[in-house]
Amino acid sequence: MPETLRLATRGSDLALEQAETVRDALSSRRRDVEIRHVETRGDQISDELIHRLGRTGAFVRALDEEVLAGDADLAVHSLKDVPTEGMDDMVVAGVPERAPSGDVLVHPDGLGIDDLPPGSVVGTGSLRRTAQIKASRPDLVVEPLRGNVDTRIEKLLAPGLQAEHERRLIASGEASAMTADAGGDDETPDEALDADEPNWDALDDGSEDGDADDSGDDEEAEVKFERTVEEWFDSLSDLERSAMERKVETEYDAIVLAEAGLRRSDLFYDVETTRLPREEFVPAAGQGAIAVTATDPDVIETVRSAIDHPRTRVAVTVERTILGELNGGCVAPIGVSALVQGEHVHTRVRVLSTDGTEEVADTRDLPIRSHAKAAESFAADLADRGAADLIAAAREEAEVDEETREAETDE
Repeated sequence: MPETLRLATRGSDLALEQAETVRDALSSRRRDVEIRHVETRGDQISDELIHRLGRTGAFVRALDEEVLAGDADLAVHSLKDVPTEGMDDMVVAGVPERAPSGDVLVHPDGLGIDDLPPGSVVGTGSLRRTAQIKASRPDLVVEPLRGNVDTRIEKLLAPGLQAEHERRLIASGEASAMTADAGGDDETPDEALDADEPNWDALDDGSEDGDADDSGDDEEAEVKFERTVEEWFDSLSDLERSAMERKVETEYDAIVLAEAGLRRSDLFYDVETTRLPREEFVPAAGQGAIAVTATDPDVIETVRSAIDHPRTRVAVTVERTILGELNGGCVAPIGVSALVQGEHVHTRVRVLSTDGTEEVADTRDLPIRSHAKAAESFAADLADRGAADLIAAAREEAEVDEETREAETDE
């Protein structure tokens, strides 16, 4: 085994955070680790949703190929991205202790899923989350959303922050002055942030910084902000400032993200979140867990002894076994969640139609001593009860969508 282990990872902030966690664990065993950045197919196709990238593992295979080619000794992945099949040439050598595995709703004001007004637009790039949202709140509009964790949050925050910026410019008189200077150009230059003497003129309604003046029935209410435009901008976080510069095609009222991704990206406390109920919003198999893959027996043993967490390993084995037996991959909305409780593994599965109108769901306590076999039996029972039909229908829909896209491309 080499003195320095080469660890392949994607270059996103979240992927690097996961890789550094593995590196630190191995370093505690006096192993030097060199992190290598690898671009994957999923990174290259930025405008496609994950479930349209051809097969599960769009972010995985390129990393594992580095190991197979001898250019890396191990690779780190989000376990939910690792396929349940076609991995015969790789071994999941280590699964560290899992982070929170559930989903959260991110809303600028911290509203929960039940508090969203009808017609609200919710963003997600997941088939599972889409179906679960539609099942829970069919009156909501679900729109596709892709990007790294920070990118998704910026897309959510951008319209509100930009509108607030415009309101403050108008209140200070800068917007009209700059429009006149520009000869009527609607765009406001960045120098608008350098206001010294705001002119508190008419504005529509109040904000957290001021109270509306309701004098005059026919006159527009006035708002006086306590902070200048510059002071307000200076109070924004780096994430909010980045959002201010982002152009978005779809305005989202809320988005759904994995809690683990938010925490590992150090963004959990930068946004308002509410946890989604796990009974309805069953996480993806392996969500919140990290997988380290390798081929060399010595590397596998080193990784396993340094970072493998037995309870997490049992839980994700149950989840991935059920997902593999159902053969749903990333083409069907399937949630599988397992939790080790004493001598049993409490397991919840929810398989839905893509529109969320049909489902097969159940919970079962599986014996920990035979958890893999028990998971296979549980999956077979669900398949017989209609889960296989829902998955087949979802796969057929995916094939039709792919044929349609290919036809449109040919035209």
